[in-house]
Amino acid sequence: MTADEILVEINVSIRRLIEVGLSVQQNWPILKTFPGNRKEIAIAGSPELTISMKDEPYWEVYEQLLEARAFHVQMIDGTLIQMLYRFEGKKLISHRLCTFPAPNLDPYDNEPKSYEEDEIYADIIAKNIVHVPMRFDYNPDDHKEVDHPMSHLTLGQYVNCRIPVSAPVTPARFLRFLLRNFYFTAFHTNSLGMLGGNKSFEETITRLERTISHLVC
Repeated sequence: MTADEILVEINVSIRRLIEVGLSVQQNWPILKTFPGNRKEIAIAGSPELTISMKDEPYWEVYEQLLEARAFHVQMIDGTLIQMLYRFEGKKLISHRLCTFPAPNLDPYDNEPKSYEEDEIYADIIAKNIVHVPMRFDYNPDDHKEVDHPMSHLTLGQYVNCRIPVSAPVTPARFLRFLLRNFYFTAFHTNSLGMLGGNKSFEETITRLERTISHLVC
């Protein structure tokens, strides 16, 4: 997939999230060009993104991201979504696909009845749920077999959590993974199984990385 195709896929996916009522705020993706035929898909307004890497309490990181509007989508439960890609010509050189769940669900605290009557909240308001940040990274330049797979999943901001992923992840596959697993009712109610299309990148996982727990994309 090219940078232009990724841009279209993000736009189409965001529009669909708006249509079904899952997105409450959006910052549309922009395509930046740089010398050397480099392209970058970023967030409109070019907000500061290094906030998420700071060694600060999670609630402070979340509030700074929200204030800076450092997200493409804010979901109905407050989760912030980022989808960032870099290309050199037609070659993908990195991506960073993140979710930052809200530390609390303030609107639910204020209006619990309206949430409980809406089935799309069924999967996110249970008191025993623990929301954790999630990030799909692709960084072939930093590859170290098994310890730092080219494409990997990090959960909970743990520095050394790098679960191998078979290939770089497209925006549509990333969003479907998120919706299917964490917004199950809304995913099926709104028929989001083909959200954004079904294109993919070539596999990058190594034979050794296939011998440990990994995700197939």
